[in-house]
Amino acid sequence: MPKILIVDDEEHIRYLYAEELTEDGYEVVTADSGYKLLERIADEKPNLVVLDIKMVDYNGLDLLQDIRNKYYDLPVVLCTAYDTFKEDMKSIAADFYVIKSFDLTELKNKIKMALEAQVPPS
Repeated sequence: MPKILIVDDEEHIRYLYAEELTEDGYEVVTADSGYKLLERIADEKPNLVVLDIKMVDYNGLDLLQDIRNKYYDLPVVLCTAYDTFKEDMKSIAADFYVIKSFDLTELKNKIKMALEAQVPPS
């Protein structure tokens, strides 16, 4: 069962994503900030990270760079309420980019695609 780490400073978003993704058969762990995120990834060993860009104390794009530097092949789906970040060159390091919505269809599709891409073809 793939494990997904959700990093978002909004509790209702973490709850919504966790509920929906758990129902879809994923193991879900959450973090409310980027504090010690690399240590958290080392401890939890997630198969994928869903990362909010705009958090109170952390810039998700900077966190993405940190993740890429240490875990270059860990899939990351950036989530944000704003599509303007697509223009930021730092966002190209993400596997996928999703605009936040209460309809999680796109997010779920991107997670599925990222996890499938991780598995080498047999």
